[in-house]
Order: sequence, then structure tokens, then C-alpha cells
Amino acid sequence: MSNRRDFIKKTTLGTFAVSSLFGLQGVAQNTEEVKKEPVKKVKKPVVISTWNHGLPANAETWKQLKAGKPALDAIEAGMKIPEADPNVRSVGYGGYPDREGKVTLDACIMDHNSNCGSVSFLQGIMHPISVAKRVLENTPHVMLSGQGALQFALSEGFKEENLLTPESEKDWKKWLEESKYKPVINIENHDTISMLMIDEDGNLSGGCTTSGAAWKMHGRVGDSPIIGAGLFLDNEVGAAAATGLGEAVIRTAGSAMVVELMRQGKSPFEACKEITERIYNKHKNHKDMEYLQVGFIALNKNGEHAGYSLRSGFNYAICDDEKGNRMEDAKFKMSWDK
Repeated sequence: MSNRRDFIKKTTLGTFAVSSLFGLQGVAQNTEEVKKEPVKKVKKPVVISTWNHGLPANAETWKQLKAGKPALDAIEAGMKIPEADPNVRSVGYGGYPDREGKVTLDACIMDHNSNCGSVSFLQGIMHPISVAKRVLENTPHVMLSGQGALQFALSEGFKEENLLTPESEKDWKKWLEESKYKPVINIENHDTISMLMIDEDGNLSGGCTTSGAAWKMHGRVGDSPIIGAGLFLDNEVGAAAATGLGEAVIRTAGSAMVVELMRQGKSPFEACKEITERIYNKHKNHKDMEYLQVGFIALNKNGEHAGYSLRSGFNYAICDDEKGNRMEDAKFKMSWDK
């Protein structure tokens, strides 16, 4: 009996020793594999914005960053440039109105700690991005809308003013002659401006601001003020933002999904492309497909960036120390004639 116990004991110890040896070898191999992985150099700061009006926005944001301003202050300063430009017909002052002739604005902003501020269906305030930032800083809420957003803006010292320029009013009256709602999105290089940034400390932040789709129903809100749709970021992973037909982006939680794909190891380009493909598959038999355009920009923690759109025509502005402020054409799934 004792011999049998000794045999079992020795066999068990031997098995344990062999298992431990192989286990330790596995750990060593795994450790060695991890050590062999190339360490990506983080490029920072980087600022990326949608469309041609992203160039002057980037320039101001970059100026503010280099002057030592906090990230959200820099984003606010940059996005105020197109908001105040009457020639940018899809953002802020001079933006195309809704079908009742009212210019209504949406905006949001988000920092690296996932603090968010947002306003939707805001009227009479030239800089909704600034109001969104005040929502983040001075309220316990994420989003204020409509008359409540206006009341809050006025209480914060913002000035109410008419945002409908003579040019936009003229275009609206011309539209009234037929009153057909068929939005033309992203063909003439105008739409939401979305901005993403990685700062000197490697922290991500972002913002969106828009006057929304021209001739929309009064009260319509797009994706731009919705965290997870028009804008989303996770400071451990990356950031993404959208442009185009907001309804399609909302239906798919577009920007949040781009970030989640980056979390799974996808590059910014791969993530933008996959979610654009998903939107296409969900909308290819949809009534919106005839004029559907969506585009995404993405920026990961390594400073890698990309853009991708459903249809041709989308471009975005990038600013960094290496190459300065410039435009880049996004790759796309299909052209407008298909």
C-alpha cells in the first residue's frame, strides 16, 4: 500500500513539475512575443476636421494649443470660425434655415474624461459650440434643447441675434416655390464641421457644430449633438465623428461603433470603412438611399487618422507638426452617379 502511495505521489509531483515547466515556457514565449511587438510612436498634437472649412478651424485650434490653451478652449476657438462665417452655409450664422425660415443649430463637445456638453434645436445664438461647452462646465446635464437651451445661453451672457442672412433667406424663398424636401448632402463641400484632437499630453477631445439639413422640418435634430452618433471618444482607444445625413448615423450609433472597432484593434481607416459599409447595408433599400451620404473621421491614441465616406466628395483637414495644415480626400465606397 505504501509503495502504491509513493508511486502516485511521485507521479503527481512529476506531472506537476512537467506542467509547470511547460507553463513557464509558455509564459516566457508569450512575454518574448509581447516584447517583439513594435512600439508605435505617438504623433501629437494632431487636429483633424471635416471639410474645407476645417482648414481655418484647424488653424485657430492649432494656434490656441501652441499658446498653451486647454484642449476644449482650443476646439471652441477653432469651431467658432466657421460658425461666424456667413459663407459657410451649413454651420451657424448664414446656415440654411428649416422649411419655416428658421436657422436652428446643434452642437456638442466632449473631453478626455468623457465629460460632455450638447445643445440641440438652438435658435438665435451664433456660437452653439460655446453654449455646449457651458453645458458641460456649468450644469449637471449633457444636453439642453430648444427654448431651454436658449434660456440657458442667455443666462450665461450670450447675445440673441438674427442668424438668417439675406443670402440664405433668398435661397429659402426660392425653395418655397416648390417646397420639395430632398436634402443634397456633401456634394458642394459643405456640411457639419466635426473636429477631433489628440493634445500634447496624449489626451483626446472633440466637438461638432452644424445648422443641420437645409429645409428640414421645424424641430428636427440631427446626429451632431448626440454623443455616440455624431461624436464619440474613449481616451483609452480613440475618437470618431460623423458628417452627412444625420438620420442614418443615428440609426447605427455611428461614431460610437467606429470607436468600438478601434478598441477591437481596427485601424482608424478600417473602422470608418466598416461602419460606412454597415450603414450602406442597412440603407441600400431605404427611401433615403437616393441622396444618402455619410462620412466618418477617426483618430486613435497613436495619432493615426483616417476618413471614409459612402459616396465621393468627402475630404477633411489635418494639422500636425510634421506637415502643417492641409486637406486630404477620403476614400469612398461609391460615386454619386451610382
